[in-house]
Formats: sequence, structure tokens, C-alpha cells
Amino acid sequence: MKLAILLALFVSIGMVSAVRAANPVVVMETNFGTVKIELFEDQSPITVKNFLAYVDDKHFDGTIFHRVIETFMIQGGGFQPGMKEKATKKAIKNEAGNGLSNLRGTLAMARTNDPDSATAQFFINVVDNKFLDRSGTKAGYCVFGRVTDGMDVVDKIKKVKVVNVGMHENVPVDDVIIKSITRETK
Repeated sequence: MKLAILLALFVSIGMVSAVRAANPVVVMETNFGTVKIELFEDQSPITVKNFLAYVDDKHFDGTIFHRVIETFMIQGGGFQPGMKEKATKKAIKNEAGNGLSNLRGTLAMARTNDPDSATAQFFINVVDNKFLDRSGTKAGYCVFGRVTDGMDVVDKIKKVKVVNVGMHENVPVDDVIIKSITRETK
């Protein structure tokens, strides 16, 4: 009898852990196709909460990937077509010390030279960029998610023709539009 109770207890604890372990997933619709992204809420809770607040507010809808470097990353979330910058919420704490690495297919927060300046802009690494990880005195760039489906779409985007527009470098000639980012419903 005691063994059955203990077994039932372990099973129920395991089920609760499995429920908590499920990370949120978002779906990004672009004019190049669909990208599905798992967000690492367990390792980057502040960053994921911030990102999902922008998703829920529909901040990303109609924004563009405004910086594309084929051998580095694609960056978006802060500008509308015509390089019109969108207003953002306050900056968040950098969680780059979370043990995650800027590898191909991961999402990280864009920021200024101030480590704690990230707001809405993010980038998708198109190659391994471990030099962006936190190390020694380098603050690093916080990885908070990874593409689980649609890396072929990211690879199409990274190949677009780019130009410099004023002080902005590597701007796609033709807009790469984020039509929407929504939470995946199960």
C-alpha cells in the first residue's frame, strides 16, 4: 500500500514538472513564410516575459527585419516600413548569463552598448556567434529562444539585397515584413 502511494506521488510530481517545463511557443508570420519559435522561459524569464508582452500588445505586427547580414544575423522588432522607429517599453535586465549560447537558429535581444538596454528589438543568429555570449568582462547578448520550424524562411531572409539608409546599415532593399507574432495555441 505504501509503495502504491509513493508511486502515485512520484507520478503526480513528474506530471507537474512536465507541465511547468513546457516553454511558450510563438508563431511569426512574415512575407517570406512562417517561423515557429520556442521561448526559453525557464532560463530567460525576464526576457521572455518582456517579449511576450510585446507579442500580446501586437507591437511586432507590421514591423520589419531592418538589419540583415547574411553571415551574421537578421534583426527586427523595432522599425516599421520606411525605417520609422516604434516606441517601446522600458529596458530590461540582461540575462546573458543564463548558460545559453548564440548558436545558429537562436533568438537574442538586441541592445546598445549598455548591457541593460534591450527593449523590443531581437535578432535571429544565422550562424554560430559564440563571440556574442557573456564571458569574462563581456556582458553578452541574451539568448531567449530558438527557431524550431522555419529556418528555411530565415535562410531566405538572410539572402535579401541590402543597402545603407542614412545611418542604418544593411537595410533590405525590399521590406521583409513581420506580419504578426502570436502565441501558439494548443
